Amino acid sequence: MLREARESDVETIRSWRNHPKTRGASIHTAFITPEGHAQWWGNVCSDPARRVLIFSYRGRDCGVVTFNDHDPAAGTAEWGFFLDVDGLEARGELLPAWMELEKAAVAYAFGEMDLRAFGGRTLAWNKPVIALHKRFGFVEVPSRRYTTEIDGTEQLVVWTEKSRTT
Repeated sequence: MLREARESDVETIRSWRNHPKTRGASIHTAFITPEGHAQWWGNVCSDPARRVLIFSYRGRDCGVVTFNDHDPAAGTAEWGFFLDVDGLEARGELLPAWMELEKAAVAYAFGEMDLRAFGGRTLAWNKPVIALHKRFGFVEVPSRRYTTEIDGTEQLVVWTEKSRTT
């Protein structure tokens, strides 16, 4: 279900990340140019603390899972994800694929990466994402909440985290 992203995936990743619904729920909402994306990909490829994985559902690539700031000694990382919104919505598979992505990411984090805990940032207004994370055992960490300006508006960001014991 999850595999390492390859050079041949780079433009697909950019198109999924640039979807208006994905950008609208992200901390960084700017349209990603081919040049900016190429720079990001180069940085990912040269940084052992980062992983970009392609998620497949029912035999089709349809999502991306990222792990950043991987600290093997501490057993921690930050994660994020996004999906092929248009493709999954057209097939009526958005919610089931999203749930499978979350399950696959948890298994990968605790299996392949041998993490002790991992977490991610979500805009506080994005209740469906926070609810799904909680369904998979993630808990909010109030001490890691912060506000940031996104497109001229202050936004609250919450951190949800899952450990091997939750």
